[in-house]
Amino acid sequence: MNIQTSLDTAGGALHLPQPYLLFLGDTTEPGFAKTAYGLRDWAPEKCVGEYALPTATVSTGLPVLTPAAAVERGARALLIGVANSGGVIAESWVPALVEALEAGLDIVSGMHIRLADVPALAATATRLGRQLIDIRHPPSGLPVGTGRKRSGKRLLTVGTDCALGKKYTALALARAFAARAVDVDFRASGQTGIMIAGGGIPMDAVVSDFEAGAAEVLSPDAAADHWDVIEGQGSLMHPAYAAVSLGLLHGSQPDVIVVCHQPGRTEMLGTPGYAVPGIEDTIGLNLRLGSRTNPAIRCAGLSFNTSHMGEAEANALMAEESRRLGLPVADPIRGGDAFARLVDSCLA
Repeated sequence: MNIQTSLDTAGGALHLPQPYLLFLGDTTEPGFAKTAYGLRDWAPEKCVGEYALPTATVSTGLPVLTPAAAVERGARALLIGVANSGGVIAESWVPALVEALEAGLDIVSGMHIRLADVPALAATATRLGRQLIDIRHPPSGLPVGTGRKRSGKRLLTVGTDCALGKKYTALALARAFAARAVDVDFRASGQTGIMIAGGGIPMDAVVSDFEAGAAEVLSPDAAADHWDVIEGQGSLMHPAYAAVSLGLLHGSQPDVIVVCHQPGRTEMLGTPGYAVPGIEDTIGLNLRLGSRTNPAIRCAGLSFNTSHMGEAEANALMAEESRRLGLPVADPIRGGDAFARLVDSCLA
């Protein structure tokens, strides 16, 4: 499997200073630490430890290190492992980020706010000759979407909400395809996926008129038997992020979608009062809107995030939902026969 795309802000694979010290800021919502968790789970060889402010309540389980201690263990950069609403760098983080620069670390960020726009960081980096590296900025010259049918096969992960497993599902499916000798690429569409893969396009930083075109660039023409497994973003039902999801859906032109869901989540992340939509509604809306650019689109099954459940409870729920929906339902991290059936359905 190739999990490196050939696209980034410079048009080539990223070359980031590694390994990383993962910075968790003052995060108390696990969903907002998905960048740190993604690096821990899919690129553990690139991570030496974590560093957080005293008020943070989330942890990756990696060794807790100060920037100076991380440098002693070989770290070359502090990577901001937070993906909060709006992609902002909190004022409370700045002293810790300055400390990292002074300890000898570059800073890698996937936030919307550019590191160099924070005066203290810009001044310190300039004085010490450190790098401030922003991932969440798209390449220039992106086209408007054309809707032209492209060769090759495509799978897009979609969701009932944000931060519930679209990236993990795409990575797991790409790995499973490769294990079956399928020609496959993982296509990263968010900052964490880009950091893992080494390239991609941060779709939520693309101007709306160019969203579909960016998705077309992300997954270009390919051999007839080649699969692009595309990391999904947001949810068509999310009151804040639906525009990104729709542009990615239209431009990806997926032959197959896999719907991602976290059982038990009742409110959409970051928007209290908005209920998580039903699975059937999510499938139906994605198929209806996706058929605009690929009339042959189909749903191959569902990916459940059951990390908060015991094994027996999770397996019973997934089996029952599979019977009810008439589709494979699996947790890609748990794997097993259920996940194998989901892979079968995707490739059918």
